[in-house]
Amino acid sequence: MLRCASSLALMLALALPATAQVRNFTAQALRGSVVFGTPPEVTLNGKPARLAPGARVRDENNMLLLPAALVGRKAVVNYTTELEGMLLDVWMLTRAEADRKPWPSTEQEAQTWQFNVDAQTWTKP
Repeated sequence: MLRCASSLALMLALALPATAQVRNFTAQALRGSVVFGTPPEVTLNGKPARLAPGARVRDENNMLLLPAALVGRKAVVNYTTELEGMLLDVWMLTRAEADRKPWPSTEQEAQTWQFNVDAQTWTKP
């Protein structure tokens, strides 16, 4: 009986819409516009960029996507980079997430603005 109850709980958890999730971004996540090209190529804010090996791209429902399935797609995103500047984590934003402003688009802005991790908001000095 306990086994059935735990299986039912798991099925219900998986059936919940992913949009009910609240995604929390780190202070390192910058805002930008991405156009996905042939992997690993992308255009970030109108400039050529690359996805890092092992990059994780998540859609608006927080589901992992294969970059090859995104060729030609354009999205407003939050993203992090690795040490060489390649995109490491990319989150395609929902309308509500994209409406959270201001959000830094450069590392210089992120270093000078204040981030409230609990409220997921930035404050300019």
